[in-house]
Amino acid sequence: MTLTHISCFSGIGGMDLAAEWAGFKTMAQIEKDPYCFKILQKHWPNVPRFEDIQNVTVNSLREAGIQQQPILLSGGFPCQPFSVAGKRKGQSDYRYLWPEMFKLVQELRPSWVVGENVAGFVNMGLDISVTDLESAGYACRAFIIPAIAVGAPHRRDRVFIVAHSENERWEERGLSGRKKEAFPLSEYSSEKLADTYITGLEGYREFDKRRDYPGKWASWKGCKPFPGIWESEPVVGRVAHGVSSRVDRLRALGNGVVPQQVFPIFLAIAEIELGVT
Repeated sequence: MTLTHISCFSGIGGMDLAAEWAGFKTMAQIEKDPYCFKILQKHWPNVPRFEDIQNVTVNSLREAGIQQQPILLSGGFPCQPFSVAGKRKGQSDYRYLWPEMFKLVQELRPSWVVGENVAGFVNMGLDISVTDLESAGYACRAFIIPAIAVGAPHRRDRVFIVAHSENERWEERGLSGRKKEAFPLSEYSSEKLADTYITGLEGYREFDKRRDYPGKWASWKGCKPFPGIWESEPVVGRVAHGVSSRVDRLRALGNGVVPQQVFPIFLAIAEIELGVT
């Protein structure tokens, strides 16, 4: 069985990398930023890409050679409408693009949807997104996972919406009767994942014991799901000379998703789909 994935608002591929670790094959990426688009071209040269999510439909995917329905659709839709660093206009902000991602969910009907945003999204948009997904037949749960919980030297709280639909694929496989409380995701409560007092990788100790997960602990460009010790950031002065595209890099990193944050979610989804106990 091939674990298929379509990535919305891909950025520099943080969620795509985590999906690969968990054994998913990314079939398509959607990203409008020119700099991020080039990064995706470099690291995923054979994956079809689209610049505008408003133009992505079943037909456009088929024209790009994608015939298979995705098992997973993920997307870190723009955080600017909710970030404390901005004006927090919410739904009135022109960058509020959750409706576009939801339209794609309705059209593609993936078994799983994973959305990502900043912590400020909880009080400004989470209820709307969850209501939308539930209206389309998805059962939802939200997690707040800080980067520090996976050993990073900074907090970086992020909200992850995990939604599942028991569609026809599950019925064909005889899995539609499986109880949601038996899902592996329930083994790792949001309280445990969001414990900012966790040191190192203590919060994910269980995952370290599961050596035969779909991605086989694969590394990519020297990165691994849980490297154990994070390298310190290099000392860079306030004025950096000779650093190519430094502003673009900083913006892309600021908007990006730390792969280790979302990896446990993708791993649990992969295990459910593959029937791993």
